[in-house]
Formats: sequence, structure tokens, C-alpha cells
Amino acid sequence: MMESVFITAVETACVLGVQLEDCLTALRERRGGLSLSACLPGAGFPPLPVGALPSRTLLKGRRYGAASNAAVQAATTAIRRAGWSAEEIRASWLYGASSRGNAGEIMGVNAWRRPLRKFSASNTMHCEIPAAVSIELGIRGPWQMVSNGCSSGLDALGMAWMAVGAGLAPRALVVAVDLPLIAALLQDFHETGLLSSNGINDPFATGSERPTSGFLPGEAAVAVTLERDTTGRPKLCRVEHYSANSDAYDALRIPADGGGIEDCVRAAVQAGEPGKIVALCPHATGTLNHAQVEPPALLRALDGKKVPLLPLKPQTGHTLGASGLLDVALLAACMADGWLPAVLPGLTPPSCGLPLNEAPLQVTAGDRVVKLASGMGGHNAAVSLAVV
Repeated sequence: MMESVFITAVETACVLGVQLEDCLTALRERRGGLSLSACLPGAGFPPLPVGALPSRTLLKGRRYGAASNAAVQAATTAIRRAGWSAEEIRASWLYGASSRGNAGEIMGVNAWRRPLRKFSASNTMHCEIPAAVSIELGIRGPWQMVSNGCSSGLDALGMAWMAVGAGLAPRALVVAVDLPLIAALLQDFHETGLLSSNGINDPFATGSERPTSGFLPGEAAVAVTLERDTTGRPKLCRVEHYSANSDAYDALRIPADGGGIEDCVRAAVQAGEPGKIVALCPHATGTLNHAQVEPPALLRALDGKKVPLLPLKPQTGHTLGASGLLDVALLAACMADGWLPAVLPGLTPPSCGLPLNEAPLQVTAGDRVVKLASGMGGHNAAVSLAVV
């Protein structure tokens, strides 16, 4: 039998700010942080709005790659916020997540680092991220690395939730990081048709005048602590459920019927009282394919109920494997204060009739939020969060 599992602390760094408080201020002000980038020399596409971290300080360090350094910084702050003792840190379980890992080291573009041959050092392995966190924080419990594309962070959270809820792990730390602002990496996304070709930051716009055409990339590092109800510590929200499935369809595209999105979200919806769901945070990448097939699948999963959508990527950019955990961390912090943010002004609601959350929403104990993430290759993940 699963015990109740709670998010007890989070830390976030993204274009909205390099600490949680800055990010929450931006959400309250309905302010996005994307701006035209001139920092991608050699890119074979026009400048696009991107979500760069406001400071590079989190990324720098001599021992590890940039993504690993950012993960260590976020994890250190989250554990401090959670108030874990040295012994609690030592016994905790750790889950890392990233889609592209230390891509800057692999591509050799991080000028502040010593040159590295590909695959000759730990910086070129995705697993350096949780290894670095474990080493620097003294975590002796097992660590795992999840790299499921853009669903990586949400899957890592779900796996940690299962381990803690089943009593296998005394507590868990989940970290996710992606730093995709690398010209060669974005060029690949551009050539596969996933990167925005027009810079329009409106993920559900499918009309002929100004349709969405792809995602706008962003950087992020995020950490979340999970604990059972026996600690007596303050709780941000309860993680109610995690579900995952796959489309088994295509390496890039979602099928016209939405693939596994409907079933994945429906499982999260039905994990509690469906009538208590007050918002749904979609994946909403901004690709035209996603804009056309995701909203109808969500509406079916909700049995036609017009639950407002709360896409956060227009404010943060698409942070790839960190995006799901970043959204959860921001939502959990807001829920703990009794509110949910409004979407960025001027966004287009999906044509299926689901509304956007156009004004800050007050929430009370028992209110529920569902978060969806989808990875390339058709992997879907969803979690249900509840206000405590």
C-alpha cells in the first residue's frame, strides 16, 4: 500500500530567475523572460526568443560539467530549504534527469572549461549529473539517471514517488537540468522541424495568420525533495499519482488521435476526485503537431470538463528534460501559498474549447492539478498534485 508522499522543498533556476523567489515574482507579475538571442554563433536559422539563465554562475566549476554544476547548486538549496540533517541526506535516494546532459562539454563549446575529448571524461556522461550531486552532498543512498527526452524530469519524480511511497526510500531528492542553448544542438532541432521557425510564443495558435511553428528553448536547473507524512515538516503539496505510457508510433510526431496522452492523463485524473481538478498544466511545446493533437486528447481525458489549462513554457521556454520537474516545482510552491498563476497575457486558447487560466486562481485544501509531459519517441508521463 502506497503511503502519502509530499513535496517538502523546491529550488528553481530558469530565465525567470536563478532562485525560486525570483521565479515566483515573475509568475505573479505574468512576466515572461524570453528574449532574442545573439549568443548562438554559427546557427543556421534566424535569431529566436530563448530563455537563458540570468547568470552563468550556477554553471561554473572546475570539477564537473556545466549541467552537473547547476544540479549541485539547485540540490544544495532545496535540501537546505527542506531542513534535512546530515544523516537524512546520507540515507536519501537520488534521481537525476536530463535530455541532453552536459551537452556543452560534449560539443566543446563551454569556453571556461578545459578542452575535453568526447567520451574521455565523466563530463560527457549523463550520469555525471546525479553522481556529482551525490559526491558533493554526501548522499549514500542509490542514485539513478533518467533520460526520457522532454519527460525526463517528470518520470524521475514519478519513480522517486513510487520508491518513497512504497517505503523503499526514506526520502528522495529529484534533480533535473538542461542547457540547450548550443548552436549545433538547436540546428539539429531546426532540421527536424521541432524548433520554432517564426519566433511566435503562442503554443496553441493553429490559425493561418500567426500559427505556432515549434518550440523556443530555455535553460533550467531544478531540485525537489520528497518525503512521507511522518517527518512533521511543512509540506508544499501532495503527489497523488504518477502514470506513464508510450505512443509506439513515431520518433518525432504524435499521432493524430493524441496517442497515449488521453489514457495517461485520465489515469492521473481518476487517481482522486475528478471534480477537484482546478487546472491542468499541459506539455504545450509549441510544435504545430502538438498544438493540434494535445488539447483534444486532454479534453477527452477530462470527459469534456472545461478545466483551465496552465502552460508555463511561454514564460520559461522549453527546458527539455527539465521542463516537467520545473513546472511541478513552480506549481508546488504556488499551491503551498494558496494560488495558481495566470498564463502569459495574449496567448491563444486551443481550438477544442479548453480555456486558459487567464487570472490568478485561489486554491484550498484538496484542490488538484495535473501536469503532463511528453518526450520524443512518444513517451508520456503525468502526475497529479493536491493542495494540503
